[in-house]
Amino acid sequence: MKGNVIKYEIDNIDTDVIIPGQYLKVHDYAELATHAMEGLDPHFHSKVKSGDFVLAGKNFGCGSSREHAPIALSCSGVKAVLALSFARIFYRNSVDGAFLLPIEIEEHAYKSISEGDELDIDISANQIRNNTKNQTYKMKPFSEIIGKIIAAGGLFKYKPEQD
Repeated sequence: MKGNVIKYEIDNIDTDVIIPGQYLKVHDYAELATHAMEGLDPHFHSKVKSGDFVLAGKNFGCGSSREHAPIALSCSGVKAVLALSFARIFYRNSVDGAFLLPIEIEEHAYKSISEGDELDIDISANQIRNNTKNQTYKMKPFSEIIGKIIAAGGLFKYKPEQD
C-alpha cells in the first residue's frame, strides 16, 4: 500500500471525534465519509485522498463500539490507521469488517513520520518505508488469526475450516 500521511499528534482519539454521534443514523456511506474526523478536523474531508493513511498516538478509536468509525474513515479514502496503540473494539471492527488496516507502530516511527510524508507499507514484511525521508520502520506484526481474517477480506469471508 502506498499513500500520504495525515498526522494527528494526540492520544485517545475517540469514536465520537472520528464520527460524531449526530451522524450515526446516516446509512449512506458516502455521506458518512464526508463527516469523518469532523470532531477533530473540520477540513479532513478536503485533505484526505484515496489511499491515504492517518497517523495518531495511543489508544486510537477509544470510546463507544460504533462500527461507523472505521466505515467513515475507509469510505473517505483511508486505507490504514497507524498508531502507537488501538482501542481493541476499533481494532477488531476495522479488521472484521475489512474496512481498513489498524497498524501499530513504535514511538520512533511515530515521531519520525510527518504530515504529508509518502509511505509504502509492506504487510508481508511488517515494514513501513518512508519514501519522503528515505527511512524504514518496523510495524507490529498481525497475530496469526488477524492475518488470516485480513487475507480473507474480513471476518464474514473467513472460513476457519480452511486452516
